[in-house]
Amino acid sequence: MDLEQLKDDFELLSDWEDRYSYIIDLGKALPPMDISLKIEDNKVNGCTSQVWMATTDKSSSDSLDFVADSDAIIVRGLVAVLMIIYNGKSKEEIKNIDIHGVFSNLGLDSHLSVNRRNGFFSMVSKITTD
Repeated sequence: MDLEQLKDDFELLSDWEDRYSYIIDLGKALPPMDISLKIEDNKVNGCTSQVWMATTDKSSSDSLDFVADSDAIIVRGLVAVLMIIYNGKSKEEIKNIDIHGVFSNLGLDSHLSVNRRNGFFSMVSKITTD
């Protein structure tokens, strides 16, 4: 799935209960993160829930690939959204992503709590600065 498909899927869902369910389903579909990666260095600071993010070996490519997990199901879904947005992108492509625009376009700005929003952008910060 890519960002355009994600946006299209969100547009098809008529209300936020359906969108939350969709986000949760995205999180449930994530492959499990290897327990050996759930270490302090991979923890995302600024999240109310526990979140771990780790880049995968990218020696053959300049693209970002990461794995992530959370102990909160809605946050796992937000991790999945971030993977759709960022995984496989080059550093140049990542710099050109208007994540605040995407966040707003998906309606997340007005439907997530302040804590979830802060956590989302803490994950973005970890992705874009690591």
